[in-house]
Amino acid sequence: MARERSARFGFRDLMRESAAGIDARPGRLTMTIIGTVLGIASVVVTIGLAQTASGQIARTFDAVSVTQAQAEPRTQRTQSGQDAVAVPLPWDGHLRAAGVAGVEATGLVASVNTTGLAVTAVPINDPSVAAAVSPPVVAATGDLITALRGEITAGRSFDAGHDARADRVVLLGARAAERLGVWRVDSQPSIFIGDRSYTVLGIFDGVQRRSDLLDSVVLPMGTARADFDLAMPDQLHIRMAMGAGPVIAEQVPVLLNPNNPELVNMQVPTVGTGMRDNIQADVNVIFLALGGVALLVGGLGIANVTLLSVMERVGEIGLRRALGARRRDIGGLFMLESVTVGLVGGLIGAAIGVAVVVAASVAQNWTPILDTSVVIAAALGGGVIGLVAGVYPALKASAIEPIAALRGGL
Repeated sequence: MARERSARFGFRDLMRESAAGIDARPGRLTMTIIGTVLGIASVVVTIGLAQTASGQIARTFDAVSVTQAQAEPRTQRTQSGQDAVAVPLPWDGHLRAAGVAGVEATGLVASVNTTGLAVTAVPINDPSVAAAVSPPVVAATGDLITALRGEITAGRSFDAGHDARADRVVLLGARAAERLGVWRVDSQPSIFIGDRSYTVLGIFDGVQRRSDLLDSVVLPMGTARADFDLAMPDQLHIRMAMGAGPVIAEQVPVLLNPNNPELVNMQVPTVGTGMRDNIQADVNVIFLALGGVALLVGGLGIANVTLLSVMERVGEIGLRRALGARRRDIGGLFMLESVTVGLVGGLIGAAIGVAVVVAASVAQNWTPILDTSVVIAAALGGGVIGLVAGVYPALKASAIEPIAALRGGL
């Protein structure tokens, strides 16, 4: 007898009745699914953008920081309490370092003291005009821009011949060129440092390691030594191949200072830098937190709509109970409705989330990165959210007594 009664409301009946209950209110169903879609789509988008951003961060570190090294003379404390350079870098330090395996480009750079000298495009000797702040002047070897991953956007760079002859030529950073009003170099324009004229050979942009150079006027090392008594190079920049850091860190100090290599301060990042890992972790935490909030909102939406459906269908529930439906049949009916709504919303939300990640990555010229398991889990997660959200409404519905329901009460 019990087996016959159980067969009256089996799983197939639950499926049919839940589908009828869901389809009976298409407007509410649409609004509920929209909430779930937004929640799941937010999770997929946030996780996908987190993975994509982490990959972009990793590539940026690998392409710039991990392939850039820097050497400078170590300072020591003197008896008077001031910092002083122990042993300066050699003038041919860039040539010495260029022979190390894994080195792709090298360049020396030094600040030039131009105190009291104006840097202008046209010499102005008018005491009544307020003096404008001049761009800084630095000295460099010809390959510095290449070593810093920069680009000559107009003209050309100076070479070893200009350096050896101490020719009065300069390069202008992009912002310095704009400031001085130099837009093209085909007519061989000149700028003035004090009353000395220097021909502008080229304009550069895109230096990633020393963005301050974009505001600077760059002289050849030999010119700075002849015209401004430059004492020594400040830094040696090295662009290297991936994984060459340990070799460069060991050999370059010996080449720059064979007697006391410990007096050369080398900065060679490693591939697994803690900074990169920390940034990736922070990005993941932020995006996952936002995704969790979106999931919570979606789950509450399903719970509220399902509970409202229970309250509106009290008479129907009482009639079913009076005709022989058990408590678990009523609870299972509403649980199945909630799970179905969550699963449909999860499938649609996951698809929309993938589309948004791909579109955002294409717009930023990034490579979209999204784990397939995340997409599948997000789609199924909609059903799980529906399951959790439907527990309380299902318990509420199963607790309704037939007599009280038919009388219109809870």
